[in-house]
Amino acid sequence: MPPAEVGSKPDIELGLRQNLGQFLLLVLVNAFVGGMAGVERVVLPIMAERQFGMASRAAIFSFLVSFGLVKAAANLFAGRACDRIGRKSILVTGWLFGLPVPFLIAFAPSWGWIVFANFLLGVNQGFCWSTTIIMKIDLVGRARRGLAMGLNEASGYLALSLASFAAGAWASSLGIRIAPALLGGAFAFSGLVCSVFLVRESHAHARLEAEHHTDTETAHRFSFLRIFRITSWTNRNLMAVCQAGLVNNLNDGMAWGLLPLYFAARGLSLPEISLLGSLYPAVWGLSQLGTGALSDRIGRKSLIAGGMVVQAVAICSLVVLQGMMLWALAAVLLGLGTAMVYPTLLAAIGDVAHPSWRASAVGVYRLWRDSGYAVGALLAGTIADALGMTSAIVSVGALTLISGIVALVIMKETYHSG
Repeated sequence: MPPAEVGSKPDIELGLRQNLGQFLLLVLVNAFVGGMAGVERVVLPIMAERQFGMASRAAIFSFLVSFGLVKAAANLFAGRACDRIGRKSILVTGWLFGLPVPFLIAFAPSWGWIVFANFLLGVNQGFCWSTTIIMKIDLVGRARRGLAMGLNEASGYLALSLASFAAGAWASSLGIRIAPALLGGAFAFSGLVCSVFLVRESHAHARLEAEHHTDTETAHRFSFLRIFRITSWTNRNLMAVCQAGLVNNLNDGMAWGLLPLYFAARGLSLPEISLLGSLYPAVWGLSQLGTGALSDRIGRKSLIAGGMVVQAVAICSLVVLQGMMLWALAAVLLGLGTAMVYPTLLAAIGDVAHPSWRASAVGVYRLWRDSGYAVGALLAGTIADALGMTSAIVSVGALTLISGIVALVIMKETYHSG
């Protein structure tokens, strides 16, 4: 049963200022979510080679395939469940799935246990990140949606960057397993406590917005299959958003799984790899503070199409340029391009989808987007084994460029002020 109908209560208001306390709490919770993913971003591919003796890139990337497929499915379930039963219970459930992950990383006797840990991490990320997005969209209303998504994604990816750097830097002294396990345990416990005791349900805010929504034609209670079809294909704006999200995470999956091995093969130390691996999400996270709000002023389409092209240039630069400083510049450019795209895609979903089925549409989008992790891992791993890591990186860059062109051609502007 859905939560009690309280949308008409006078204490329910839309707006960032009116809901600042809960909004900032959700920003903090999403930082814990990002930190959970960050602790293994640099160390896991290197752990696979050094501790488990794995040589095949495709086999190493099995943890990313597990993570991506499960997270994609969890996003889909979380979005629909948020529409049907509310937001908070899904958020808390996600943290319960995340609690065993640090223990499994620390004590896994075989690589299969690491793959299973990433199965659980995928559920944690899908449930918790999707829910914090949906709740922030609920709270702020229409006018500040881009800013809200920028703050949400900035918190998650800044935390991911810091956790990635810390886990890699501390691995030399604490151990390549213990460092990520200790950090991950702290994030999981803190996120669960905040979600249980401090976060409040926001479903009523979505119902309040729906009461004042002018698009009456789409205010029907759509079936899930119809929402899936609209989001994935029949609405061309939403379809453009979904394909861009998939390719964005395809190249992020390549960066997660392949780039640490690429840099290690070129003689960089673990602290140097950690610095490069954390620089890209750090720029990505910080820049979203501006790009999300910018999309509320100039619209969504130009940032989405342009951001994909910038990412493509940055990815190809990683193999054209050589040396720590030039790779760092390419990582900065990749972070900027991703920041142009990431919060803007979510804001565009909020622009198009009716509040009554918006959470489900976010879930469908995030299904496609996070499937990119699995697709990217399989593609990059297969090409790297057959043709080498350089060919794999260039192939992903080419796909990213094509995605930007597709968005430019088929997408219309979704944001209209007023």
